Amino acid sequence: MIPSPFRFHGHNSLRYVYTNGKAVRSQPMTIKWVKNTHRSKPRISVVVSKKVIKSAIGRNRIRRRIYEYIRTHLEKLNDVYDIVVITTSPELKDIPYSELSEQLDTLLTKAGVYKTS
Repeated sequence: MIPSPFRFHGHNSLRYVYTNGKAVRSQPMTIKWVKNTHRSKPRISVVVSKKVIKSAIGRNRIRRRIYEYIRTHLEKLNDVYDIVVITTSPELKDIPYSELSEQLDTLLTKAGVYKTS
C-alpha cells in the first residue's frame, strides 16, 4: 500500500479528475490524470468496479497489485499529478506481475506522467 499522503480522500477529488482529466486507454485499464498545483505530492487512486469483478477478494487483489507497482515506481513521476487507474477487465487479477507492470509502464509513459530518461 502506498503512504497516506499519496492517496485520494473523498469522492469530490475523484469527480474532479473524472471531469477535468485527460485519459489514456488500453484494453484492461484506463488512466485518467490531471496536474495538481495545490499539492506538493502526487495522489493516486485505483478504481475496480463491481461490474468488472463481483468478488471483493478479486477486486482487492487487483487494487493491491496496482498499488504495489505505483509504490515502487513513485519516484518516476515527473510532476505533481492526481492519477486514477480505472480497471476494465477481470484478467488483471491473474496475469503475471511483469505483464501488469509493462502495461502500466506503457500507459503512464504514453500519458507523459513519467520522467523521460
